[in-house]
Amino acid sequence: MFWTDCRFEPGPGWGEISPLFEPKVTWQHGGTDERARTDQDIAAQQMVLVPDDGSEPLTGMLLRIHEDRARFRG
Repeated sequence: MFWTDCRFEPGPGWGEISPLFEPKVTWQHGGTDERARTDQDIAAQQMVLVPDDGSEPLTGMLLRIHEDRARFRG
């Protein structure tokens, strides 16, 4: 599957889970096991991406967020 890039605007609760996306703990650093564990921790948050074009919200995807950019694949 290919990754899709998009603009990201945080919603309610973002402050509580944003540390999961900090570069020091994400997929960009560490080994395969650490990246898999980070993806599991992110998935456990059951985040929802809500497109601003009115299409259906997205759930159950691999998700990367950095500043105002997100990328995902489902």
